[in-house]
Amino acid sequence: MLKPLALTLALLSTPLASWQTAPTATTGTTALTWQPCPGDTGAATTTKPTGPGPADTTATKTTTTGLECADLQVPADWQKPEGRKITLKLGRLKATGGTAKGSVLVSYGGPGAPGIAMTRSLQSWWTDLRKSMDIVTWDTRGYGADQFQGLSTGLPCTWTRIPLADVPQDDADFGRLSDTNRGYAEACRLKDRELFANMSSADHARDMEAIRKALGDDQLNYYGASYAGFYGQAYARLFPARVRTMVLDGTWNHSTAEWQRELEAMAATNEQSMRRFFTWCTRNDCADVPALWRKLIARAASTPIPTKTPNVAYKTGDLQSFALGLARQGTAAWPKLATAIRKASKGDASDFVPASGARYPDQATPVTECTDWPRFTDLSRLTATIKRLRKLAPNAGAANTFATSTLNCIGWPVPVTNPPAPLPTGLPPLLGAGAWGESDATERILAQVPGSVTIHHDGPGHTLYGTNPCARDHINAYLTSRTLPPSKTQC
Repeated sequence: MLKPLALTLALLSTPLASWQTAPTATTGTTALTWQPCPGDTGAATTTKPTGPGPADTTATKTTTTGLECADLQVPADWQKPEGRKITLKLGRLKATGGTAKGSVLVSYGGPGAPGIAMTRSLQSWWTDLRKSMDIVTWDTRGYGADQFQGLSTGLPCTWTRIPLADVPQDDADFGRLSDTNRGYAEACRLKDRELFANMSSADHARDMEAIRKALGDDQLNYYGASYAGFYGQAYARLFPARVRTMVLDGTWNHSTAEWQRELEAMAATNEQSMRRFFTWCTRNDCADVPALWRKLIARAASTPIPTKTPNVAYKTGDLQSFALGLARQGTAAWPKLATAIRKASKGDASDFVPASGARYPDQATPVTECTDWPRFTDLSRLTATIKRLRKLAPNAGAANTFATSTLNCIGWPVPVTNPPAPLPTGLPPLLGAGAWGESDATERILAQVPGSVTIHHDGPGHTLYGTNPCARDHINAYLTSRTLPPSKTQC
């Protein structure tokens, strides 16, 4: 859990002259019929926010929460508004302070994190905001009950954990990777071609607009965590005049005209994570580790480092990905990382093997991601990009950037329908938040929108709202009154 600084940073007392208005009241909700959510008493799930892939869930007991649900019909394909309809299941926690001044639409990311189950289990997050605002969430299209606990129309797909592909070394490797990826995709696509092709963040954003209309709100107040920040960025591009407030918490930049530069920025952030760890080592009896690491990744490029797990040995990219995951966790994980590097340098990489689950860096079947992320279509462009990122980040390489995560999208049977693009002009000031690295990415997004502010946390973590009271207070003030914290606020 993050350990925020004391609440010494006062909120701005002066309202934003250009954008200060009262929240729009929730009216015209006759399109939605609210009733107790399925499973609101008895068995439920406790769900923790995650990055891309299924959310972590644990069965628990709960009592009546007061969470209401409603069904909303939307087009499976927004380009065919009169065609087939699918069901979105919405959840609502009504304001506790009397008549709501408006609503805040919430998504926890994933993609595929179940908004209703998570709001049920994380209800305490919203105590203060609920004093004046309804909290509304939804289970995103396609991510159904079987694996994601979602109650909206699901894609009958088995989301398999797929090891991140090695960088192809020649055209034959590139072709085999394309065929392998298409095989994973077709197993899902053939069960529902239409829904499979319409699960991008832009499709989720159009669903958000349908929710806004159904609620009767003139404009949207939105909190998007992790991957749900992509939904927010897509919404801002599609419906800029409908944005009242938007919070992007712990997300990544999908609003750039220079995707290659964004890859470089991600690699630079990862390199900073490794250097932060190395700096700590110079003061904590592991000053030998930086040199050991550089020798280790050079050796693993040609000779994978074995482990005690049968048939598991790690190449450079594997080691870099696992090391970055530990480096981002801060001092709690750094002694373990130092030990793992020392042990691997002696020929045993066992300490990098995950305690359970997949044995290699992996991701879930990227149904949404492969429609959002530009992918490489030829080996020469891929090779040049990887080479440039490795030069820029000699310790982290291209690991844990979109350059490597999109390898599993090569050969995908549907195109990139929601490519990154700059935000439009005319948006009101937005609010970002994030810990190490994430706040930098969010700041690159919001630099396009005059008056916007990013809350920084100088420490590890993923998203701030749920664990950092300082950030939560600033976010609540913004969502209710459009009051932004000072520029460069630290929490």
